[in-house]
Amino acid sequence: MNKEQFIKEVEKLGIFLTEEQLDQLDRFYHLLIEWNKKINLTRIIEENEVYAKHFYDSLTLIKAVDLRKNVTLLDVGSGAGFPGIVLKIVFPNLKITLVDSLLKRIKYLNIVIETLQLKNIEAIHTRIEDYAKKKIQFDIVTSRAVANMTKLYNYCIPVVKNGGYFIAMKANAEDELSEFLKKYDVNIKEIKFMLPYENAHRDLVVIKK
Repeated sequence: MNKEQFIKEVEKLGIFLTEEQLDQLDRFYHLLIEWNKKINLTRIIEENEVYAKHFYDSLTLIKAVDLRKNVTLLDVGSGAGFPGIVLKIVFPNLKITLVDSLLKRIKYLNIVIETLQLKNIEAIHTRIEDYAKKKIQFDIVTSRAVANMTKLYNYCIPVVKNGGYFIAMKANAEDELSEFLKKYDVNIKEIKFMLPYENAHRDLVVIKK
């Protein structure tokens, strides 16, 4: 997915990017590649693939929840900054917290935040189970390719506000969901789709608290 295709595909999601946002995404890509040489952030480094499998994929969260509202969002296990950094660039109205257990990744995320001059976003070095002890809760909690559904649910649901949403971003959640629903009587909404040009399955598993 080249940049022109990326722009067209996100417009289908109802997202219309400014030149400034496109420039920030481009700078983010180059920061990702630069830092990936120093620390292990992603196996995906070719620009077209990053735009499809990381940037576009991060923005598909809008299929599950309205990201244009002034809400708080927690990205659990943010890693290289997906979806959190991408969401902040495209939806500056969001107040975002990134948590990751590896200090090197947090240092990288803070450099990205500073370089791109992003506001109302912070990166915290902690494990989600420890962060939950602070009793801070969010309107939206999401996690992308971090752990299985059972672990994610136990870790994430305590930090979701009542009436808020936990959304797990998965490549293919069928087997995980089957096991999860055997253990928990929870109402879920599953949004299934394919990544454009990639022919890759994606699932958004949405749980309202």
